[in-house]
Amino acid sequence: MTTDATRTGDEPRTTDATRATDATDATRAAEVPADAVEPASDSGPPSTVDPAGPAGVARGGTFWAWTALGLVVVVGLAALTRYLEQNVPSWAEGTAVEDIGAAIEYPVYAILLGPLGNVAVTLLGWRDRIAAAFRTEFFIKTGLVLLGASINLAVIASAAGPAIAQAILLISGVFLFTWWLAGRFGLDDKLRALLASAVSICGVSAAIAAAGAVRARREQLAYTASLVIVFALPSIFILPWLADVFGLSDAVAGAWIGGNIDTTAAVTAAGALAGEEALQIASIVKVTQNALMGVVAVALTAYFTLRVERQPGAARPGLGELWRRFPKFVLGFVAASVIATWYLDAAGADGKATIAIVNDLRVWFLILAFVSIGLEVRVASLREAGWRPVAVFASATVFNLALALGLASLLFRNFAA
Repeated sequence: MTTDATRTGDEPRTTDATRATDATDATRAAEVPADAVEPASDSGPPSTVDPAGPAGVARGGTFWAWTALGLVVVVGLAALTRYLEQNVPSWAEGTAVEDIGAAIEYPVYAILLGPLGNVAVTLLGWRDRIAAAFRTEFFIKTGLVLLGASINLAVIASAAGPAIAQAILLISGVFLFTWWLAGRFGLDDKLRALLASAVSICGVSAAIAAAGAVRARREQLAYTASLVIVFALPSIFILPWLADVFGLSDAVAGAWIGGNIDTTAAVTAAGALAGEEALQIASIVKVTQNALMGVVAVALTAYFTLRVERQPGAARPGLGELWRRFPKFVLGFVAASVIATWYLDAAGADGKATIAIVNDLRVWFLILAFVSIGLEVRVASLREAGWRPVAVFASATVFNLALALGLASLLFRNFAA
């Protein structure tokens, strides 16, 4: 799902509608908030139908009917995604693809179904008419805030030494390497930020947070998310096998798996294959890395505001500008982590059932987000990216594997759970 891999020097277009304040333009402005991902393309028609435009005026209330139809399409594809996620493992039982069927996560189905839906609604002539229902930003940000509830700060503290040390060193090393390599390949700075965040922290979630911080375009986010899924799936089986080949202890194997695989669900699947203790360590390491996502979002906001997008000769942006650019949902993510940690401590075992409900709701919102990305993306923009982002991501993954193995061997060599 990306683009901007070939630099043109043009910044994404910002329309007057996104800054409109009158009542008729408010609907359109809401589709692209100030701190959101940029519009899907530099050229071509906007991704939403403007009710204030000539067509919108002519149709009147028809705009809202098309929007309602769009919601039916988005929710329908999301429901089909969840249905496949929950049923494919049982359908694959006893077959040659049983392990693969059990390991495939909801982003895979959503990323496949979204573009298929895109093709269908385009052929029907509906795409631009129903596009107001593709509320990608709302779905993404709500899902990430709810993701914070899955991060128990008390669990991180229980393995504070090695887990936090590995997370900081690994994220810093892999992020800087990926950023440097993407620059050598001539990739756009926004795409560099998404790729570096995804491969160094926690995959799609980190890419989403980075996209809000740097105002990346939807194709860039879509491309990055696709790369995460493509590389995460084989890792579920390859890393436990390599850990056995290398003769790694359970703790080292778990730390290696948790520090490499870019989605939490895939980490869980790989950790389970490696053993119970490996699964526990892998989960702690991955959760610790997830918790640092907000720190990276703050750093990217400051860097892009003060360096990348600052005009020559312009005054140094103040704290007000940094606050305006900062993706506010990150604060919700942090707050959800703090509240969940307090609640689990207060409610004990009963609290886990409540957190499980929140986690299930989070999955629904992220499915809606992935489906919306697929419905919005333009194929021409994906072709524009070419092979270079793939080469960067693959190289960064190999670097991540090597660095994480060294850190895990050093920090978890004598670790006792």
